[in-house]
Parts: sequence; C-alpha cells; structure tokens
Amino acid sequence: LRFSCRRGGGLVQPGGSLRLSCTVSGFTLEDRAIGWFRQVPGKEREGVSCISPRDRSTYYADPVKDRFTISRDNAKNTVYLQMNSLKPEDTAVYYCATDSRIYYSSSYYCIYGMDYWGEGTLVTVSS
Repeated sequence: LRFSCRRGGGLVQPGGSLRLSCTVSGFTLEDRAIGWFRQVPGKEREGVSCISPRDRSTYYADPVKDRFTISRDNAKNTVYLQMNSLKPEDTAVYYCATDSRIYYSSSYYCIYGMDYWGEGTLVTVSS
C-alpha cells in the first residue's frame, strides 16, 4: 500500500482556491472509504470530507460545506479535494486517507478516522 500525494498545497490568499490530490497504489480505491483530514499544531485532527463505499454518501465538516468538494478518479486511483473560497482558518496540514472497512457511514469515517494515511501537505491561507 502506497500513497503518493502530489503537493497541491502551498500558500494562497484568502478567497483563493487550491486542489489537493492523492494517488494510491497497491489496491483499488473504488470500493474503499476515502477521505481528507486536516490538523493544526496543538489541535486534534479534523475530518474534512469523507466518502463511504457503503452508499457512496459524502460527508463535509460544517466549516467547509459549500466550499470544499471531494472527488475521485477511479481510473487513476486518485482522490481530490477542491478547496474554494479559502479562509485563514483553513490553514493546516492536510492528509488523505483510506479505510478497508466498508460498512460505515461517511460521517463515521470522518469522526473516527481511517486506517491508512498518506503524507500530509501544508496549506497556508494568508495575505
């Protein structure tokens, strides 16, 4: 199992956009739970957005609703996080993750975490 997270992170001004991407090898992503999480130093990790393989439902944390979009390209085994209207409070290290368990809801994965994690990428929103 291997993650290859492209460095879609970086510095962006408030109101700007970024797209994070993460390619996974070693298994097929299509039938697995996938998600994006973020963490600010000194704070607990937060589930940003997750997709459940059980019903294909999608969960978004309240702070990012209507601004962030999770998606995946099964042919490329890649998961994306499109982030629009970025705010300074979105500044964090972002991680993609996947889970082999398939029976939980999308909110469950985002609240309790997943079992395989990619490397983090820093997103800084600042003027």
